[in-house]
Amino acid sequence: MNRVIAASQDSLAKKNLKILEAPRRRRLCAVARDDGRVALLVLVLAFGVLVMIGLAVDGGGKMRALKRADSIAMEAARAAGQSIQLQLAVPGGEKIVDPAAAIAAGESYLAAAGADGEVAPSADGQSVTVTVTITYQTQMLSLIGIGELPVAGQSTAQLLTG
Repeated sequence: MNRVIAASQDSLAKKNLKILEAPRRRRLCAVARDDGRVALLVLVLAFGVLVMIGLAVDGGGKMRALKRADSIAMEAARAAGQSIQLQLAVPGGEKIVDPAAAIAAGESYLAAAGADGEVAPSADGQSVTVTVTITYQTQMLSLIGIGELPVAGQSTAQLLTG
């Protein structure tokens, strides 16, 4: 009889032990299942932060490239606008742009600046418009496949007399 009581106490102790151990296991499993979700969240957020940094860095770079394109266009238009028809201007006649000389002067400035562009004197000979196209090489956005950003600048030089 004592054996039966001892055996039933042992089985009862084992059941109690299992009951006590079961919640602990469930808690450990629940923690292990959340680990992957946190890592995925951190990965997505880190990627988003890198994209935002890339937009800030390369957005600023594109703005600098736009300023450079505008500056080159202004200087090329100024150089082209100085090419007037001297045979009319020197004796006191009308001051108009010499189209061939203006295009040559503007393109010469563009070549020296290392930029591509177009020089277009107006039909009335009173202005020269220069359009410049340059390419900004991205720093951070190249990591996601955007390696270049095209930038264009335009300026017009108007002849003034007086």
